[in-house]
Amino acid sequence: MTSTRRLVVLDIVGLTPHLLQHMPAVAALGDRGSRARLEPVLPAVTCTVQSTLLTGEPPAVHGAVGNGWYFRDLGDVLLWRQHNALVGGEKIWETARRTDPGYTVANVCWWYAMGADVDWTVTPRPVYYSDGRKEPDCYTWPPALHGELIDRLGPFPLFTYWGPNAGLPSTQWILAAARQIFDDKTPDLTLVYVPHLDYEPQRTGPHSPETVRAARQLDAALAPLIDHFVKAGATVVALSEYGIAPASRPVDVNRALRRAGLLNVHTQDGMEYLDPWTSRAFAVADHQVAHVYVRDPADTETVAKILGDLDGVDEVWGEEGKKAHGLDHERSGELVALAAPDAWFTYYYWLDDDRAPDFARQVEIHRKPGYDPAELLYDDTVPAVKLRAVGSVIRKKLGFRYRIRTVPLDPKGVRGSHGRLPDDPAHAPVLLCSEPELTRDAYPATEVKSLLLALAGLKETETSA
Repeated sequence: MTSTRRLVVLDIVGLTPHLLQHMPAVAALGDRGSRARLEPVLPAVTCTVQSTLLTGEPPAVHGAVGNGWYFRDLGDVLLWRQHNALVGGEKIWETARRTDPGYTVANVCWWYAMGADVDWTVTPRPVYYSDGRKEPDCYTWPPALHGELIDRLGPFPLFTYWGPNAGLPSTQWILAAARQIFDDKTPDLTLVYVPHLDYEPQRTGPHSPETVRAARQLDAALAPLIDHFVKAGATVVALSEYGIAPASRPVDVNRALRRAGLLNVHTQDGMEYLDPWTSRAFAVADHQVAHVYVRDPADTETVAKILGDLDGVDEVWGEEGKKAHGLDHERSGELVALAAPDAWFTYYYWLDDDRAPDFARQVEIHRKPGYDPAELLYDDTVPAVKLRAVGSVIRKKLGFRYRIRTVPLDPKGVRGSHGRLPDDPAHAPVLLCSEPELTRDAYPATEVKSLLLALAGLKETETSA
């Protein structure tokens, strides 16, 4: 049996040198220990980077080529899937257990958590009732952990985890759950997802007073937790998947493909839906990166030119470009588009807002065929939108069917994005450690797994043939 050190990894989304100036408790980790720049992979988005951190592999190997992609065998675009089997490569706990078979792991809200071979799992999982209601809840493994957490912390506050009310309560719940599991279960490795800095930098921009306030709020919430972990003898690592940079130019890649006669829709009840089965080309927009699926190879050059000519598109990659950027995986689009530094891609495919599907005006991360940062905003064109949203929630509680129209169809209010590799070091992700063991200026995301194993006192060994 190998002697291991307890390790806590805080994935503080959006943490950058710019925001660390307002976060003394988190910055102190690097001051008394070590600090380095983290070099993410493309696309610099949650599911891709987390998968790389846990496997040490690029997306070309682990297959999480974005927060979602076109599932060709299903004929459907799906984002935010949750099963760990979607991620290839050997995860950090699998590697650790070759050296220490009894190595224990808690995953508190890192993505692709369901079905992972870890000892304790917590991940957001709403209750979808048969009458259409969606209620906050979470999934846990083992099942008894659900009651242990809810009894002490209350229900998981899903509606502050994402959407126009996204804010500190969801992060506070996650941090409290992490502390409870750390104390009660004593895992060797505790993975903690900390989402609070994902919100204001996108809503109002990374330099806004609201973002600075959010950074200070989060630092105050993290300070006692970090102190608790360190006093318990754990090594604490704080890292970020990406930094959010200023961006205010939405680019409608799918609308360009539709106007060119390449993207098809079908209509139901007056609403238009993307028809991926018959479309010659369509894009799965994911922040500043878009996977573009082209049915007929003969159309590839045409599609590349249409997108390349769009204002706000920086580059369009074919097979060679995908290979050069570690995205040559079967799940990737035939083309991959990269937005300009101040731009980002919308998923919109309709040409008339009156024909938009009803989910476009709602927080519906599983029905939209692309990422929608406008879900963080309220639609100011709806009179008394916040009061109407409250009224809809009351109707839901009373058992009536309801439809909450909160999300604007004009995305110009979005002020920050990510997905590109960092253009400005001030908005790059960071890696901090409570121990003085990081001696380099930067670590590629592909090397973080090996670093964490070393910090835990484990040696990464070759996989047996």
